Amino acid sequence: MMELPRSTYYYRLRNRQEKLKQDADLRDRIERIVLEFPGYGYRRVTRQLHREGLRVNHKRVLRLMRQAGLLCRKKKRFVVTTDSRHSFRVYPNLVKDLTLSCTNQVWVADITYIRLLYEFIYLAAILDAFSRKVVGWALGRTLGSELTLAALKSALKARKPPVGCIHHSDRGIQYACDEYVKTLQEARLLLSMGRKGNPYDNARMESFFKTLKQEEVHIYEYRNFQEAQERIGYFLEVVYNQKRLHSALGYLPPDEYEALNTNPKAMYLFQPITV
Repeated sequence: MMELPRSTYYYRLRNRQEKLKQDADLRDRIERIVLEFPGYGYRRVTRQLHREGLRVNHKRVLRLMRQAGLLCRKKKRFVVTTDSRHSFRVYPNLVKDLTLSCTNQVWVADITYIRLLYEFIYLAAILDAFSRKVVGWALGRTLGSELTLAALKSALKARKPPVGCIHHSDRGIQYACDEYVKTLQEARLLLSMGRKGNPYDNARMESFFKTLKQEEVHIYEYRNFQEAQERIGYFLEVVYNQKRLHSALGYLPPDEYEALNTNPKAMYLFQPITV
């Protein structure tokens, strides 16, 4: 028998019980975070716990999430929605090697598909490249210019961008057609397009769509268009813009990042590019 004082034995027992209780409480908090943000890995969960005032090591969070089966399993998917076989003008890439310094300097736009029970619908979205914030979006049943125009008009109304703001997209007909180009020119935005068949020229949009699919679309089965619109709208405007922590933004939500980094004067300092 080990010659261990009774007081030491009970102290260790109480200490172990206290650690188990702390782990249980922390696991409950982690489960609430993962319930709200199903795509969060242990790094983002750790950052969220820090924001809530709890100082906890990421290794401990990883251990508890693994034990509770809360680690997300991500699927890689890529679907082409671009038709660049058209006779409209193609514009040069103005954002390659460009250093971003403020909001409304560069907008990035793209389209993705969303599968319902019996049909496909399409989402056109526009992000502010500096803050990754969704500034305009539209959901529709057809993959036409009406969809991209609706997203663009919502972005223009919400942001009122300065002269010289760059609009960057792929070479798809929805972005090169006369009506879309005319709307951009009337708003005095500059047109920029990526290389043909190269999704990495618009990597921010690819990353955004990946997040949308993993943390919203692939989790829920939308019964109809209206339900999809309501849920996706809530995810984009509330969860993604206001709550979700972005690693590229120092683990801040886009709205908070913009509030901390927006300089009203800086939005007009970059020089418009003539093409």
